[in-house]
Amino acid sequence: MFAILERMRSRHVVLPALVLSVVSTLQASEQLDRYLHQIFDTKDLQAKAFGPARWIDQGAAYTTLEAKEIARYDTATGARTVLIAAAALTPPKASEPLSVDDYHWSDDAKQLLIFTNTKKVWRNNTRGDYWILNRTTGALKKLGGAVPEASLMFAHFSPDGTRVAYVRANNIYVEDVKSGKVRALTTDGSATTINGTSDWVYEEELALRDCLRWSPDGKFVAYWQFDSTGVQQFTLIDNTSELYPKTTLIPYPKTGTKNSAVKVGVVAAAGGATRWMKIPGDPRDNYLFRMEWGGNSDELVIGQLNRLQNHLSVYLANRTSGKANIFFEDKDEAWVDVRVGGFEWVDNGKQLLWVSERDGWRHAYLAPRSGGAPTLMTNAAMDIEGVAGFDPAGKWVYYTASPGNATQNYLYRSDMAARITPANQPGSHSYNISPDGKWAFHTWSSFDKTPTIDLVSLPDHKSVRGLQDNAELQKNAAPLLNSKAEFLHVTLADGTVMDGYLIHPPNFDPAKKYPLIVHVYGEPAATTVVDRWGGRNETFHRALAADGYLIASLDNRGTPAPKGRAWRKSVYGSVGDLSSKDQAEALRKLIAERSYVDSSRIGIWGWSGGGTNTLNAMFRTPELYQVGVSVAPVPDQRLYDTIYQERYMGLPAVNEDGYKKGSAINFAAGLRGKLLVVHGSGDDNVHFQGTERLVNKLIELGKPFDFMEYPNRSHSISEGKGTSLHIYQLISRYFEEHLAPGGR
Repeated sequence: MFAILERMRSRHVVLPALVLSVVSTLQASEQLDRYLHQIFDTKDLQAKAFGPARWIDQGAAYTTLEAKEIARYDTATGARTVLIAAAALTPPKASEPLSVDDYHWSDDAKQLLIFTNTKKVWRNNTRGDYWILNRTTGALKKLGGAVPEASLMFAHFSPDGTRVAYVRANNIYVEDVKSGKVRALTTDGSATTINGTSDWVYEEELALRDCLRWSPDGKFVAYWQFDSTGVQQFTLIDNTSELYPKTTLIPYPKTGTKNSAVKVGVVAAAGGATRWMKIPGDPRDNYLFRMEWGGNSDELVIGQLNRLQNHLSVYLANRTSGKANIFFEDKDEAWVDVRVGGFEWVDNGKQLLWVSERDGWRHAYLAPRSGGAPTLMTNAAMDIEGVAGFDPAGKWVYYTASPGNATQNYLYRSDMAARITPANQPGSHSYNISPDGKWAFHTWSSFDKTPTIDLVSLPDHKSVRGLQDNAELQKNAAPLLNSKAEFLHVTLADGTVMDGYLIHPPNFDPAKKYPLIVHVYGEPAATTVVDRWGGRNETFHRALAADGYLIASLDNRGTPAPKGRAWRKSVYGSVGDLSSKDQAEALRKLIAERSYVDSSRIGIWGWSGGGTNTLNAMFRTPELYQVGVSVAPVPDQRLYDTIYQERYMGLPAVNEDGYKKGSAINFAAGLRGKLLVVHGSGDDNVHFQGTERLVNKLIELGKPFDFMEYPNRSHSISEGKGTSLHIYQLISRYFEEHLAPGGR
């Protein structure tokens, strides 16, 4: 039985055939505890956002939600008018306006689609209520008719604004705005047949949630259909909500098992039979990761990946016949990365904007509809980090990149040699560019600078007006920013250069030796060493530094840093193995070069993939790390999902040795130090099952360790009052007890 165990200081509970150390109740230092309360129990250190904002009139104006009303701003002059007053957002017989979570305008901006009363579906709030406000008549109307509240998903205006398409209970509906008449476009939706939205693994790994598209002429709706029949189900058990356990079944394809069968079809908005697109290949062993109308109402453009995700095919499919022809392909010996943007029709539908690593760097290309050779739009030996927008007048691609410094990013334009972001703004930048390419909402932050948002003109990048300065956050964070933070490079024996950062304690004395805590992720999904404001994780690390710790993070090979294809793809087939070797070698180098690092007081912690690499560190190189905190890890790669794990490791039946070498559980015998493993029992993403297997393995090996279960919490371990504060207090206490802070 896995209960929430508490350690009596310096003691262990010993049971027959079971040695489990228990979680400390030692209080963190008073200062650290105050910081933790400020970070996780107040909004003092939370950045304020801008919006939600929407461009209208092709960028000549924008709207934003302010308090309980929606304001319009002239982009050039800043002139403000209240477009939608709070009273207009108040339903009949209600005393308060709707709480607007999101909103969208019809193409003519005469109607407003409001998303409210939202509920989370796995990762995001995608289910809720939709209302329409007619600006001309003032009528405010709820969509869906007599259906349960918070049951609609992904509502979209038709191009002419007369109808709205949405998903309910895995079926697609179209509602006439004026009459309220609702027509079902699909009727076969069920627990295993999903229309207009996606299954779990497509949502998690391909970011595909909204799976319906109006045709440009408004006569048709294209959509994905998922058939999860035969996909094995994983059971989540909720032991706390009711008298007896509740179970939730999720079709979840683990490595090497059967996926959903996925297809794309088109149905008339007036109703009728669906025409299915004839995409070649087994629908369970290929992924249809993108679909859009092909710049007209006669063709669809559909992106397909094979099961190994190393061969991409882009098809043009005829709406009437369903016949599909390839007009663009991309291949890679490792995997084709489809997560970095692109896949947009430009130049009046004549060319498809695509991002590829085919020449060794991540570049933007324009692929002609005719099927000819693609045109390279972003030259030079550097990666683009993402496509920010397209200027239709000049046919320029705006993109972000950072040649020479993988921890930062700046705005560039394809026809300009120099970057657009000013040289006096070091750090990280993101842009929401207007449809006409003349303006952008610009967000800038750095490791020590909280996010600021302003409106800039393009391409001169002139700041027109401030939109959010987060001055209060900068002031509140000032005490935590007193400690020195530096970015550094660590060169490995083979010449590989890893980026890192190091945060020093306040009043740092280089003549003393300090404990070091390494924050690790190390998987292909994310980097940790980025020159931008890091939110709660960063302020948590600053709080630990203020308690007397050095805090470091290092990005190993295989992380998605903008360092070229070879850097990112070097990990193929060896996730977990290569990362742990890189992390250990870099740490040894750091200890050798920094005399103030106390090699007898080294800790490591991470979440998800970082939790996995914490286990790798504690098991594979126990001579280096004395203390580890592993949160929500994947101890055995075979237990994770098909799309993610097979992308980087191949099929388990083919790469059996790689899966074995990459899975931390197979090295558990090496544990020597203090290890705390934390997991939420309701984790739908990284299943509690893996941690249970790890616990059994450690028991079998006679290894003492500490363990904490958060009942019914998901992968984020954030649900329930006080949960976030509690887990970070737990992590802090564990390090304070086993890795004494301060210089010696």
